[in-house]
Amino acid sequence: MRHDIAIYGAGGFGREVACLIRKINEAQPEENERWNLIGFFDDGQPAGTRNEYGEVLGNIDTLNRYDKELAVAIAIGSPNAVKSVYEKIENPKIYFPNLIAPNTQFFDIKNVTIGIGNIICPYSVLSCHVSLGKFNILNVYTQLGHDAILADFNVLMPSTNISGGVHIGMNNFFGVKSTVLQMVEIGNNTRIGTNSVVIRNTKDGNLYMGNPARLIKL
Repeated sequence: MRHDIAIYGAGGFGREVACLIRKINEAQPEENERWNLIGFFDDGQPAGTRNEYGEVLGNIDTLNRYDKELAVAIAIGSPNAVKSVYEKIENPKIYFPNLIAPNTQFFDIKNVTIGIGNIICPYSVLSCHVSLGKFNILNVYTQLGHDAILADFNVLMPSTNISGGVHIGMNNFFGVKSTVLQMVEIGNNTRIGTNSVVIRNTKDGNLYMGNPARLIKL
């Protein structure tokens, strides 16, 4: 049986999520449930625009008028943009599955809790007693250590390393190859720069960069 799914966001990451959906399907036996990608929704590209994985079907208004049950993956690399799109979707027929790459490594999958709408890209590693809220994006080679907690709407770019016991709030962005050391708390609306190493708790709404990461005043 195939379930219809659409991707919100037709840019580069949206196309990567289309590839992820294909990989998920390929890992399933023919008789198992699979996804049927019907296309994209996007507020910045007009309906009818095509890429190599499908067609833009419309914008948020089109999605809110869609008259069939439809899974939607929000594939945008900005925490606030993901949250904004989610809050604008009012159609009760829309639901938000977790998309998890088949080669994701779980140390103990029975000891991991996951909300809705999360996207976990290939080669990610989740240790034991990990908790994900909703609409987190874990890009390729992301690592979450033991007892790590992520709330909602966080974007972790490729090769982000979250150590054991780290608690992360909402709407945070972690740059490529950023690292958060053990037992650190990241609150809300925080940005961590590329290659930065966070060694102590951060203050909400700020940018941190460097090794060790320091608050950058803009």
